[in-house]
Amino acid sequence: MLAYVIRRVFQSIFVLLMVGLVAFSMFRFVGDPVENLLGQERTQADIERVRDQLGLNDPFPVQYIKFLGNALQGNLGVSYRQGRPVSEIIAERAPATLELAGVSALLAIVFGVGLGVFTAIRRDGFMANFIMTTSLIGVSLPTFLIGILLIYVFAVELGWLPSFGRGDTVKIGWWSTGFLTESGLKAIILPAITLGLYQMTLIMRLVRAEMLEVLRTDYIKFARARGLSTRAINFGHALKNTLVPVITVTGLQIGSIIAFAIITETVFQWPGVGLLFINAIQFVDIPVMAAYLMLISVMFVMINLIVDLLYFAIDPRLSADASARGH
Repeated sequence: MLAYVIRRVFQSIFVLLMVGLVAFSMFRFVGDPVENLLGQERTQADIERVRDQLGLNDPFPVQYIKFLGNALQGNLGVSYRQGRPVSEIIAERAPATLELAGVSALLAIVFGVGLGVFTAIRRDGFMANFIMTTSLIGVSLPTFLIGILLIYVFAVELGWLPSFGRGDTVKIGWWSTGFLTESGLKAIILPAITLGLYQMTLIMRLVRAEMLEVLRTDYIKFARARGLSTRAINFGHALKNTLVPVITVTGLQIGSIIAFAIITETVFQWPGVGLLFINAIQFVDIPVMAAYLMLISVMFVMINLIVDLLYFAIDPRLSADASARGH
């Protein structure tokens, strides 16, 4: 187990280095930040001075090594647009994105697993067929269109919920939360549904397919022959053996929720790091773009590592295989 964890950690570090290298090299082709930093009255001497101050005249390997060295010390650079430390800007925006992603993931997992189990157990019922049919909406429609439809219905026509913004927030130390205000709770409903709907339908359909497959296996038939209750069979045997592939997809989808929050934050003008990244692209704010992509990469790698470790807790066969290889 320990050797496996160490191996996965080293693999994760290698992935992060490669992602950082690719992202940092791509930023060389998105434009020249000096064009946005200096006005129309700039001279060639001003351009060279700013480029030298920003380190843009250094060779690419030198720029990348400096970026990694500073990042390891918690220094993500200074925003070209705002003139403030990037770590400070991200710390202000991160609570909004993390709260939105957390609520979306919770909705996706709870309703996805619950509805998946229900539609598998009652697969021939009217309600199960109705849920499966309507779930095609979440899979087929793009996220931005779902957001626009929800805004039109619940904000424009009904006027129940706000169409943009985060609402009122409360500071708890450095963390700003909207969970403690009424307007904050209302503001997160539509973005959370928009962001989590696709993941919810995907998890639901996967749970249903895997559970139907497990319910047809011989050991489930043997459990029924032994006289076990339907509840014990469905939740004690079938659902537990369904969770291994579900955890894989769920872990990846949680990472996708954080990464693809950009679209939802843009539609609802949610003041998170995704919207910050979009603005950074427009102004060629390379330190902000690099910090955002590295942050997303770290989250993806951490989630995948946690998913891999959960396999050992859920499927004893993996632990047995690892012990056998060790011996």
